[in-house]
Amino acid sequence: MLDLIRRKQKSVVVKIVFWVIIAAFVGTIFLVWGQGGRDSGADGDVAVKINGQRLTFGDFRGVYDNMRRLYQNIYREGFTPEREKQLGLEGQALESLISQTLLLQDADDRDIKVSKSELVEAIAMIPAFQVGGAFNKEQYLKVLEHERLDSEEFEDSQRHQLLIEKVRQQIEGAATVSAEEVAEEYLRRNEKVNLAYVRLAPALFESKVKVNDEALQGYYDNHQEQFRVAETVALNYLKFEPARYEGEVDLGEEVLQTYYRRHQAQFDVAEQVQASHILLRVDADAAPKVKQQKRQLAEKLLLQIKNKDNQNFAELARRYSDDAGSAAQGGALGFVTRSTMVPAFEEVVFSLQPGQLSDIVETNFGYHIILCQGRIEAGVKELADVLDEVKAGVIKEQSRQLAMEKAMDTYNIHRKSGDLAAAAEANGLTVKTSSAFERGSTVPGVGKASELNQAAFKLKDNELGRPVPLATAIYLPVLKERQPSHVAELAKVRTAVESAYRQEQSYPLARQAAEKLLADVQGGKTLLAAARKAKQKVEETGFFSRSYGTFVPRIGSAAGVAAVAFDLSKEKITADQVFEVDGKSVVVAFKARQQADMSKLDDESRAELEKVLLARKKETLLETRLQELRKEADIHIHPALQNSLKEEDLAS
Repeated sequence: MLDLIRRKQKSVVVKIVFWVIIAAFVGTIFLVWGQGGRDSGADGDVAVKINGQRLTFGDFRGVYDNMRRLYQNIYREGFTPEREKQLGLEGQALESLISQTLLLQDADDRDIKVSKSELVEAIAMIPAFQVGGAFNKEQYLKVLEHERLDSEEFEDSQRHQLLIEKVRQQIEGAATVSAEEVAEEYLRRNEKVNLAYVRLAPALFESKVKVNDEALQGYYDNHQEQFRVAETVALNYLKFEPARYEGEVDLGEEVLQTYYRRHQAQFDVAEQVQASHILLRVDADAAPKVKQQKRQLAEKLLLQIKNKDNQNFAELARRYSDDAGSAAQGGALGFVTRSTMVPAFEEVVFSLQPGQLSDIVETNFGYHIILCQGRIEAGVKELADVLDEVKAGVIKEQSRQLAMEKAMDTYNIHRKSGDLAAAAEANGLTVKTSSAFERGSTVPGVGKASELNQAAFKLKDNELGRPVPLATAIYLPVLKERQPSHVAELAKVRTAVESAYRQEQSYPLARQAAEKLLADVQGGKTLLAAARKAKQKVEETGFFSRSYGTFVPRIGSAAGVAAVAFDLSKEKITADQVFEVDGKSVVVAFKARQQADMSKLDDESRAELEKVLLARKKETLLETRLQELRKEADIHIHPALQNSLKEEDLAS
């Protein structure tokens, strides 16, 4: 997905600005526009100046924050600092801010205006400001207060959005699609070709590479850094395990009370409702008649349940509920907590008291009838009820603390002498030893322990390091030995050098074999015959159309192959060159063609293709206009922001 975003960054950014941000405004992101006009503001706070209009770092940060929230919603837990750098968000935000500003200025030059009535209508259409499907002023002010915005600030933002939408529509209004273009697109999508190909992998030629001492020495001399051995260290260490000190833990009443008070959050009891329901499922695209029938059935069941004082609820749930999981249990859902159900269902279920029946509740799943069978109010478990859990927590916490104290006392006593053997004897421990390891790697005998690894490389010879707390124990390390980084002698890495040399030399051999095979085909042999002679396998792509772009089935991303694929025929059986695809040499030849059946280009297909082409042309017109505006514009970016963008480029 990251590669896709990078490839489509320009058009995607425009779309984010115009449609996603305004659509997702409330509760997710809000576009911050600079309030300073042209020739206003202090230069020190100006992030970018566009045709004299000064946009502050606050304006830039607003767009950046919105974009960051958008990607957080897309990637969720995958949105790491590294991913953020890879996406180049600062660069995207700046391009977005410049594009928006240029279009606003273009709207001004075109004398495009937004009337008061247009602004009011647009704001009234935002769902977050509506109650019962209609605009509600109290709700409007409440939302703005939550977002810490005043109405004037928000209305300015909406006016800008409407101006951009208007200028966009005017620019895109010039887009037209002819009947010839529709036919050409249909042909592009439906004419298909099948290619035969031979893929020669360099790895197959490694055994044919001739190796001698002189060649290996030359390769080694030119690639010495490739055979550099990283710096390594080995440790002696003591391991202070908390379990050794559990018997020394104080489990007095005061200690237990203190732990209980400090960790009350883990003993919280969430508000819960024991509920059952009957669901009559209705698909979102169901016909009105179907919805009406389901609603009538729900009303009928609700009346039957009320007439029986809820006694027949389970029976009716088994017979009629479309929730298979709960229907078998008489509709029982067990105890539910907040934020586990859809909002409309949750709102009702938590408003009910034990024994109370709901009216018909509509959600995106359909119609529900809900019965409350019990409640547990929010609260905190008593100490007596969680005593074993508290004791276990105290033991875990204090035994680790005792282990840390023992390790620190040992460090203070022996840090001058560095005598780990004496320290071990004093504590009834055994000195453990690791084998050599590299910076950033796992520590042999310990495992993945970045803190211990980092501490190890800071130690001097025979120096006793400070205690390093890890998840399972406290470690007291001493540097046993250090091996500096160095280039390994050829004799010691001869096998690796030979392997690397064979790998390097196999590429030209594969290329030569491919060129020989191509020459045989061009000389009159079939690809199959030429491949048999070269002891290679012929494969087929299967039929594909131009709409695949640069992707060729079974071969992969191969722009060169895609470019010539539809030029091949029985008369011109093969391409004039060998292609390099993913490090392999590929020879392709014509196999078969499926002509597009133009008789199947009916009115429905024409309309769909025209819609696609029109959208494509509109996007092209918009991007072209933005490029023109950018080329004509006088843009000055603050040096600090420029430097930050350079660092971002390097990081990505």
